Amino acid sequence: MSAKESHNTESSENYLETILILSKKLPVVRSVDIAKELGFKKSSVSIAMKNLRAKNQITVTDAGFIYLTEEGLAIAEMIYERHELLSKGLISLGVDPKVAVEDACRIEHVISSESFAAIKAHMHLSDDKTPSGPSVP
Repeated sequence: MSAKESHNTESSENYLETILILSKKLPVVRSVDIAKELGFKKSSVSIAMKNLRAKNQITVTDAGFIYLTEEGLAIAEMIYERHELLSKGLISLGVDPKVAVEDACRIEHVISSESFAAIKAHMHLSDDKTPSGPSVP
């Protein structure tokens, strides 16, 4: 995968994850909500939404409400799970929570499924032996 393709994938995954997170907080998600959450211009978000629609990862109603498709939801949930687990793991190792969340945001896009599964299994084994760590911000 080229650096440009990797960036496009990471960007798409970030948008899908943001839509998932916002859909848990808001009754409906609109481009303006995504722009506000990410600190991006609405025009940039509009281009990204067009690309996600073309990949059938979101649908957009006539009223501008954005919904994840099954494929988009699966990707968003995978990235969100990685983010949560990696953030929690780094924090439990003593990493400053702000740094842990930022690092997890980068790692979540490049880690292989095999490596993530191994980390997840290890952390769940550790959870069985120790009290739960701090919650992820």
